[in-house]
Amino acid sequence: MNPLRPAILAAAGSDRVKRTLTTSPATAAMVQRFVPGEARADLVAAAGRLLMSGRAVSVDFLGENTTDRAQAEAAVAEYLALINDLAALPTTEVPAGAAPLEVSVKLSALGQALGSDGPAIATENLRTLCIKAAEARVWVTVDAEDHTTTAATLAATREVRSDFPWLGTVIQAYLYRSEDDCRDLADAGARVRLCKGAYREPETVAYQRRVDVDRAYLRCLRVLMHGAGRPLVASHDPVVLAAAADLATITGRRPGDLEYQMLYGIRTDEQLRLADRGDFVRVYLPYGRQWYGYLMRRLAEKPANLTFFLRALAGR
Repeated sequence: MNPLRPAILAAAGSDRVKRTLTTSPATAAMVQRFVPGEARADLVAAAGRLLMSGRAVSVDFLGENTTDRAQAEAAVAEYLALINDLAALPTTEVPAGAAPLEVSVKLSALGQALGSDGPAIATENLRTLCIKAAEARVWVTVDAEDHTTTAATLAATREVRSDFPWLGTVIQAYLYRSEDDCRDLADAGARVRLCKGAYREPETVAYQRRVDVDRAYLRCLRVLMHGAGRPLVASHDPVVLAAAADLATITGRRPGDLEYQMLYGIRTDEQLRLADRGDFVRVYLPYGRQWYGYLMRRLAEKPANLTFFLRALAGR
């Protein structure tokens, strides 16, 4: 693991660093590279461009750690409006069994942490979004958060997926439990977005060394690729992408049975190369005022981003 990663993740709680990011021209440009804007109109315009390039989209209205019921209701209202706006976009043909439009949502944004009733509130709000999404032919995937929420999030998605089988789940490979979770989800035929993990987790629950995280990812990927569900390979790692292609050949998966998912603003050339090759590529596209925590996790994942970030803060 990059030695600067913990420092960057710690900076996610710094108001001073956030002010620097928003006022420095150099770092403001970096924000725009990863987050197309705070307003839904900015997001819809970016999504339209991605769709016309032959890529699918997964849109995330950035928000988490909701602290009151009104905030949760506001997040639901925003997602309902977002689904309407996405459904109005022109789309290109996609493989059978796939959908070009998707929204990603964190259950903490829907009220999961609102006391003892939080999990039930978030689950009901998720169901509301899925009802709307089904009408609009838009899919939904529930994002992963820190390890303290994993069990509750998996329970909620399992409950709602019984009525909406296309509902996706995110698994973070660096957690020790994830290989077993992947096996359960693969047996259930679920859509699973597999990522390496973006939160600062203790060694009691997660692998710390990059080599161990990479190995865990590949183990989880093999489980998903040999299972009955739909693997969503969320990675920019060339080794992972090559392994996914090999496993797709071994398991006989067609483009509609497998997705490559990448972040907005990262490895755009590779996204287009895969799409041109005939693979199904989905771009994770965030927007909203709570962009800061998301951006800091993106910076922490890539050493080149860290270097640029630190130089910008130093005024170089």
